[in-house]
Parts: sequence; structure tokens; C-alpha cells
Amino acid sequence: MNTTNERPPTAVVIAILAGAYIAAQMMSDIASLKIITIFGRGVDAGTLVYPITFTIRDMIHKVAGKQVARTLIFTAAAINVAMAGLFWVVSQWSGDPSAGEQLAFADLLAPVWRIVLASMVAEIVSEMIDTEAYEQWVKRFGAKYQWGRVLSSNAIAIPIDSVIFVLIAFVGDLPGSLVWEILWLNVVFKGAVTLISLPWIYLVKPEPKEQNESIDA
Repeated sequence: MNTTNERPPTAVVIAILAGAYIAAQMMSDIASLKIITIFGRGVDAGTLVYPITFTIRDMIHKVAGKQVARTLIFTAAAINVAMAGLFWVVSQWSGDPSAGEQLAFADLLAPVWRIVLASMVAEIVSEMIDTEAYEQWVKRFGAKYQWGRVLSSNAIAIPIDSVIFVLIAFVGDLPGSLVWEILWLNVVFKGAVTLISLPWIYLVKPEPKEQNESIDA
């Protein structure tokens, strides 16, 4: 039997996408602890990874449906909270004296609970809105203009995500000018990543109910 043109089973695709989504969420939450500069402007380092989660969520929605996408959003949030809790416990735990001082772990990975809260709230709210925007596009256009699903849902969710995260994480702790800089650069950078990742939506097969819809545009 010729399997050259066969695609991986749907379950395999879902597993890969779910793993990539949760991994990107975790990496971005850890990286957000540091403020870096991009083109001479301040931004939280989580912005380097986090934007791809919106497109990966859209891909999961296409393959597995709305309910699975929503479940994954809350699962990722719970895992990130558990990760922060584990890092806190380990950072408070006395180290083995024979290993020498291990202060670097606490300095690098001990959670800043305000940022953990900001990340969790921003991720859940924005990704749920992304889910609804994506769903409405599919209801309106069916299998047509799949690039529009990603563009429209991300265009709505990204500014909301950025505003929630920056307000909760940094207002009062950082100068107002830097907070504003982080906010608008977040939106611009995430928007650029969305444009780059638009073609990814065509890499996965749709839900069975979509396969009888009109031809992709």
C-alpha cells in the first residue's frame, strides 16, 4: 500500500500540537520574568515565544474542535500554575550542603506571583476570546479563507492579552513609560508573528464536518 501521501493520524497531530502549545506556554511564562530589549525597546522575554500559541490554538481548533481547544487552554493554565508552585517549593527547600551554594535557582526560577497571575488571567481570557472569534469565522465562511480565521481571531485576542498581562504584571512596579513601551511592542511583535505563522493553518486537516464544506481559499 502506498503511504507516501498519507498524513499522520489525527490523534498524533493533536498530541503534537497540544505538546507544542503547553511547552510554548510554559517557556513564555518562565521567560516573562526578564525584561529584554528588542530594537532598543523594552519587552518581557516571554513575547519571543508566546505569540505562536495563538496560531497553535487555531490549529488545534481546526483539527479537534472548539471543546478540545477550550479544554487545552485551561489545562495549560493549570500546568503553568503547578509549575510556578513547584519552582517556589524547590526555591524554598534547603539545598544539599555538599553541592555548595545553589542560590542561582531561586534567583532565576522562583516565581514572581504577580507575573504568574498576569500570565494566567491574560492567557485564559485572550485564548478563550480567540476561540470564539475563530468559531464565528468558521460559521460565517466554512472552509473558505482559513488564513482569515487566524488573522481575525488573533487580531482580537492579541491586544486583549497584552493589555491584561501588562496591567497586572507591571503597573506600579515599572515606570509608566516602560509599561507603555512593553504594551505596544507586545502587540506589534505578536502581530508580526501572526502574519508569519498564518500558513501553518493549512498544515493540518480540518474536523470531519468541515471536509464537506467549500474548497479552501
